[in-house]
Amino acid sequence: QVQLVESGGGSVQAGGSLKLSCVASGIIFSGCRMGWYRQAPGKERELVSSISSGATTDYADSVKGRFTISRDNAQNTLYLQMNRLLPEDTAVYYCAAERCRTTPWASRQDYWGQGTRVTVSS
Repeated sequence: QVQLVESGGGSVQAGGSLKLSCVASGIIFSGCRMGWYRQAPGKERELVSSISSGATTDYADSVKGRFTISRDNAQNTLYLQMNRLLPEDTAVYYCAAERCRTTPWASRQDYWGQGTRVTVSS
């Protein structure tokens, strides 16, 4: 059974920091492209940042220089360090495991966590 469990969300004032974590189980984590997405009220889900199996990172322009994505393959954990938070960062943040296998012979699929809410007040 695949599980992605996010934590670390909460309420913070503008300029503050939060660190999100996503613990994965049931997948070959090291082989997955991992990502953080977010969905603000009334808006579509958007990609915040991704990190490939080879640790190549990518960021949305809106978070470049403020957010840092990282992964610990030994702990099957994905992180998102968020600094200098802005009210427009307020959203539910989702962990995504993309093109993952559950076994070496399984087909690749995408999996999602349940989300963690981040609220940034001005």
